Amino acid sequence: MIRFENVGLRYGKGREVLRDVSFELASGSFHFLTGPSGAGKTSLLRLLFLSLQPTRGVITLFNRDVSAMSRRQLPDVRRRIGVVFQDFRLLDHLTTFDNVALPLRVRGERVEHYRDNVLELLDWVGLGDRVDAYPAILSGGEQQRAAIARAVVGKPEIVLADEPTGNVDPELARRLLRLFVELNRFGSTILIATHDVALMEELRAPKLMLSDGDLELSP
Repeated sequence: MIRFENVGLRYGKGREVLRDVSFELASGSFHFLTGPSGAGKTSLLRLLFLSLQPTRGVITLFNRDVSAMSRRQLPDVRRRIGVVFQDFRLLDHLTTFDNVALPLRVRGERVEHYRDNVLELLDWVGLGDRVDAYPAILSGGEQQRAAIARAVVGKPEIVLADEPTGNVDPELARRLLRLFVELNRFGSTILIATHDVALMEELRAPKLMLSDGDLELSP
């Protein structure tokens, strides 16, 4: 599903943010990505979402060399990936329901076919009473939960989450983790970037550990 081979990344002429990173994630696997602030976790996720190209090395995604993909192919590939961004990226002019349903609308699905599923998901993440609210009146934690729901609503093949429980209480963090586990059971490959030790202790899953641009795999 995902393969990095000696991948390096630098911004401009600065030092490498990632150095000789190599790993494989099998289809249907669940991993945590961890390490101190500034270790390169977000940069690695951006490489996986194809918003960055590596400075060197090879990234293979869905059995295809990322460097060989044309710009026209990128949107189709990205639609197979759900991403929870740290800055949420909700659209201010859309309600919570419409923000979460956006990936389904982009795919051309009709609202009557997905309305009940979206409402059920919003209930699961604790936003059942915020369906018609706009992002400006949502708290940071509520926006985060809406971003998580939007990332997973289409049951993507890969889910990338950047600190998805950073603004919620421990009980809700465990509930959201169960949502990711359930998606994994249905076949999605999950990679969660976090420094939350308690969250990682909730689930025995392999860890990709970044430190100063270097990566190690811990069982």
